[in-house]
Amino acid sequence: MTASTSPDGVGLRERKKRARAEAIVDAAQRLVLDRGLDAVTVEEIAEAAGISPRTFFNYFESKDDAVLGQGAFELGAEVREGFAAGGPTGRLISDVEVLVRALLAALAGAGQHRAEQTLEILQLEPRLLGRHFAWFERHKSQVTALFERRHETRPLPAHADVCAMVVFVVARAAMDSWDRSGHTGDVGDHVSPVVEQLGAVLTA
Repeated sequence: MTASTSPDGVGLRERKKRARAEAIVDAAQRLVLDRGLDAVTVEEIAEAAGISPRTFFNYFESKDDAVLGQGAFELGAEVREGFAAGGPTGRLISDVEVLVRALLAALAGAGQHRAEQTLEILQLEPRLLGRHFAWFERHKSQVTALFERRHETRPLPAHADVCAMVVFVVARAAMDSWDRSGHTGDVGDHVSPVVEQLGAVLTA
């Protein structure tokens, strides 16, 4: 490991990029919670984050995406390769749970406080839900590709696209469950109960 690489293998440049993205989200959420969505502009978010509006668009497509913390996300290489190879347990539903937890961790970014603020903003500005779901849809292809690779070694019981949709449904349901619980524990703790409930519904 070099001096410019962290213990998790992330380079200095990537850490700086992540830190800037988090600063933009922090500024956007702070301003929106204080003033409301319509009263905040991209220019004001950029100024609060100490960047130019042009730099803002290097990180987020729109004000709404910044407010929701919806930039690009990347599942860890170990998670991706392990799942595609048929692991980590070899049982699809168990491996899907691991994948959903990794997805939620990637989305959480700065942690539980960020997730709480995002849910609060979604409740205050329900029109953002459409943007939220559209973002999930855009990133579904990354997860679909993992199922397609896994199918080569362990045949899937359904089309890869359907399997990927299940991942995002479970992730969303876990977030809702965590919100209903009053943000008890980590959002990932709600994945297994959601999968159990989903199984009960499908086999009822």
